[in-house]
Amino acid sequence: MSDEAAGIPGGAVAAAGQAVDAAGPAPLGVVRTPTGHAGVDAHLARLADADHLEADGHLEVYEDVHRGLRDALDALDAPPLPGPYENRS
Repeated sequence: MSDEAAGIPGGAVAAAGQAVDAAGPAPLGVVRTPTGHAGVDAHLARLADADHLEADGHLEVYEDVHRGLRDALDALDAPPLPGPYENRS
């Protein structure tokens, strides 16, 4: 059965099998697996914002996510802060 016969306008189907507006952006349906690190997961969840934007709006989201992930990695290289009793003379 064709998409037109199934009642899907323009033949556009989202990854989950739902009809979408062929004229607008369509989600890619990419599964984002949680990492267990709240900060990283929040940045990865932000990628979903690009699903509803035209292609020219993706760059801002991708750069924001990249910056946040880079900051999270940089934080791993930072020396630990001394505890309250480690500064005794």
